[in-house]
Formats: sequence, C-alpha cells, structure tokens
Amino acid sequence: MTQVLKVLAGRILGAMRDLAPIIVVIAFFQIVVLQQPFPNLGDALIGLLCVVLGLALFIHGLESGLFPLGEAIAQAFTKKSSVVALLSFAFCLGFGATVAEPALIAIAAEAAEIVALAGHIENVESVREAYALNLRIVVALSVGTAVVIGVVRILKGWPIHVMIISGYVIVTVLTFFSAPEIIGIAYDSGGVTTSTITVPLLTALGVGLATSIKGRNPMVDGFGLIAFACLAPMIFILLYGMIA
Repeated sequence: MTQVLKVLAGRILGAMRDLAPIIVVIAFFQIVVLQQPFPNLGDALIGLLCVVLGLALFIHGLESGLFPLGEAIAQAFTKKSSVVALLSFAFCLGFGATVAEPALIAIAAEAAEIVALAGHIENVESVREAYALNLRIVVALSVGTAVVIGVVRILKGWPIHVMIISGYVIVTVLTFFSAPEIIGIAYDSGGVTTSTITVPLLTALGVGLATSIKGRNPMVDGFGLIAFACLAPMIFILLYGMIA
C-alpha cells in the first residue's frame, strides 16, 4: 500500500510539473496583461486539482495496465503465427479505440451542427446525430484500415517514410478535388483520432509486435502506427465528402 501511495504521489508531482507551463502562461496573461482577477477562482482551482489527479491516474493506468496488456496481446498473436487473426485484431482495435475517442465524438458533433446551420443537412437533432455518427464510423474505419497497413509494414519491414510520403501525396491530390467545406473537417479528423485512448493502445501494439518478431528493432519498427492513424482519416473523409 505504501509503495502504491509513493507511486501515485510521484505521478501527481509529475502531472503538476507537466501542467506548470500552462498554468504560468494563463496566470501571466490574466494578471499582468489583462490585469483582471480570475473569474470563479474557487471553481478554477477545483478544476485544476481534478485535472492534476486525473492526469496522474491516467498515466499510471497506461503504464501499469494498457501498455503491458497491449504488448502481451501482440506477442501472443505473434507466437500463434496467425496473420489473419493478428490483422483482424489490429483492425478491431483501431476501429474500437477510435469510435470511442472523446475528441472525435466532440468534433463530429460540432461538425454536424455547423453543417446543419450552413443548410447542407436538415437542422433536426436526429439528422445531426446521424451525420455525426456516420462521420465517426468513417474515421474509425479509416483508423482500423491504417492499423492493418501499419501492422503489415512491421511484419514485412517496409520503409515507413515512403508510405507516409505517398499518403500525403494522395491527401494533397484529393484536396484539390474536394469541396472546401469538407477539407477542414478532414484535416482535423486526422488529429483528433490520436488522443487519450488510441495513442497508448496503438503504441503498445506496435512496440509489442516489433519486440516479438525476430529481426525487428522496436525503436525503428515499433513506432509509426500513430502516423498512419493520423493520415488515413484525412484520405477517407475527403473521399467521403466527395461521394456523399
């Protein structure tokens, strides 16, 4: 119990250290530049405390639970020598982690509201919810596909820079043929997919695979799945906008 408390105390101190630059910047501009008192200072302090505790617990959960679990599952699939099972798991992991991503849920709902206000869809709650859900499904499918491609890259040892550059060439070409309204949403979708849920799971999967496959270097081959997860949604959303 004492060891757990020591670890959590260290996590809390680390979270406070990580958040300190943000706090200093906000405090400086609020007090020195704007020269105004903090609105609802008590609520802000309580919220800050919740953020520190939440960040500390989240990081502790990643290192003690999600990272080891992801690596163990990847190594187990490698030992089983079933490529189909591994790729199926990779797709389901990418799809499931993305569709539940809080940042994606938020941006999909915001995009649906803006599209409705612009008159592109009917401004009814059910229609907005359907649009947001379709957007989330498309992005989740794209990330699932991206994870499969990334896993195949690790298995085959393909150079990541060639694949990433080719992907961005495709994004650039599709941008010229896409409606202006969808371009911003597509680009943002590439960023919101790599957040609190997706990043640790995909990183653990990639490192676990590279560690368990003979001839692969975890530093060289274990990372890169996040790059595919950022790139694929842009391509899929641009295509979705052109079709839909």
